Amino acid sequence: MHAQQPLSRRRFLGHAAGALTATALIPSAAFARQRRPGPNDRIRIGVIGVGVRGKYLIANLPETAQVVALCDCALSRGASALEPKGEFAAPLAKFCETDAKHCATHQDYRRMLERDGEKLDAVMIATPDHHHILAAMLACQAGLDVYLEKPLSLTIAEGRALVRAVKRHGTLLQVGSQQRTMEFNRFGCDFLRRGGLGKISRVELPAFPGPMPIGDVTEEPTPEGLSWDLFCGPTELLPHNQKLWVKDEFEIDGVLWRGWDLFRNYSGHLMTNWGAHSVDMVQLALGMDGTGPVEVRPLVDGHSGEMRRCPVAMRYAAGTELHFTPSVDRIVFHGEKGVLRMRRNDFEVDPPELVADAPDPVAKEKWVGAGHVARPHIENWLACLASRKTPNAPVEADHRTVTICHLANIARELRRPLRWDPAKEVFAGDDEANRLLDRPRRKGFELPEA
Repeated sequence: MHAQQPLSRRRFLGHAAGALTATALIPSAAFARQRRPGPNDRIRIGVIGVGVRGKYLIANLPETAQVVALCDCALSRGASALEPKGEFAAPLAKFCETDAKHCATHQDYRRMLERDGEKLDAVMIATPDHHHILAAMLACQAGLDVYLEKPLSLTIAEGRALVRAVKRHGTLLQVGSQQRTMEFNRFGCDFLRRGGLGKISRVELPAFPGPMPIGDVTEEPTPEGLSWDLFCGPTELLPHNQKLWVKDEFEIDGVLWRGWDLFRNYSGHLMTNWGAHSVDMVQLALGMDGTGPVEVRPLVDGHSGEMRRCPVAMRYAAGTELHFTPSVDRIVFHGEKGVLRMRRNDFEVDPPELVADAPDPVAKEKWVGAGHVARPHIENWLACLASRKTPNAPVEADHRTVTICHLANIARELRRPLRWDPAKEVFAGDDEANRLLDRPRRKGFELPEA
C-alpha cells in the first residue's frame, strides 16, 4: 500500500483558498474523478460487513446516500441475501428492489478499495471488531471518509495507528457511538462538564464482562461462499467452527451474540461493546476526550467468579474515581452538589432543581422505534461530509474511550494494578503489560504505514 496521501474528490473543492494553484498541478482529466459531490448528488457509499449491523446501517441511510458496493467475507451476504424482514423489512425491501441491483459485490475489502475506491465517496464499516482498523486505514489511504462501528479497535496500539491515519489523510471519520448525538445525553454531559454537580468524586457504571479464550476448536466443513481465511484476517488462522462466527444469533450471558463477539481473538466482548457507550459518556462529561485514567486496578478481593467479570476501579489524575460495579445498571455521577444518573437517551438529577433548562422531552422521540440508535447519528456524519466539520463522535475521542475498556480487560487478564501514562499511551515501567498493547498480525493483513 502507498503511504502517500491520494487527493480525495471529497476534499478537492474544499481547499478553496488554493484552488487556482491546485488547478495548475492537476491534469484536467482528474477533475471528474476528484470532485466533491454537489448538493444534488447522492453520496456513494460502500458497506464493508453486511451481517446484522451492516443491514441495520443500510436500512437507516437517508435518501441523500446511495449504497453502490457491498463487501462481506461470506458471499451469501451479497445483495441477493439482504432478506427484508423484521423492523427493517420496508427499507431493506426498497433497497433490494432499487440500488442493490446495481451494487458491486466484493468478498475482500482490500480488493474492493483497490478496484472500486474511485467509485466511492465513503464507506461504512460493520465488520467484526478485529477488522475495524485495517479496513478503516485502507479507506483513509483511498481518500474515502468513514463511518466506523464501535468499538473502534481490538488493541490500544492499532487504535492510535488509525488516529494518525485519519489526521494524515484528512479523513472525516465518525464512530458509531450514537449517544454523542442524543440530545439528552449531550445535555447531561455538558451540564456535568460545566460544573452542574460541582467536582465529580466518583463515577459508577456496570461491570461489563470481557472476552473469553476460544479453547480447543473442532474443525467443521466451511460453508459454501465463506472465505474462512478472510474472516480470520489478521488473527490466527484456526480450524473453521461455526461457533466462532455463527450466521444466526444465539443467546449467552442473557443476551444475543454472534459467535465472534465472545472471543478474545476477535473482540473485547461486552466491555468494549456496551462498555464503550458508557465510558464514552463519562469521558465527554468529565472533559477527558483527549486523555484517560492514570491508575487501573482489578478489585480481586472478594471476587470469586471469572476474572473477565471482575469489578475494576480506575483513577484520573485529578482524583476522580471510575468504578465498573456489578450492582449498577446505568452511569452514576457523584458530585459535590448531588447525583446524576444517565442511561441511553435520558438522565435524572438528584436534587432535580439543579437542572432548569433540560431539552424538550419531544427530542427523545426521534430515537424511538426502528433506527432509534443509528439514523440521526448517521445523518450527522453525512452532514459533516459536506461541511467538513468535526462529527459528534470523532476518532481521537473514541480511541480514548475504547482504550479505557481495553485497560479494564488487560488489568483483569494480569490480575494486578497498573499505572497508565495517557500521554505516552504506555504502562509505566511494566514490560508485561506493555506487551498487551498490541498483537501480532498475520501476513497479508499488516497495517499500512499511518
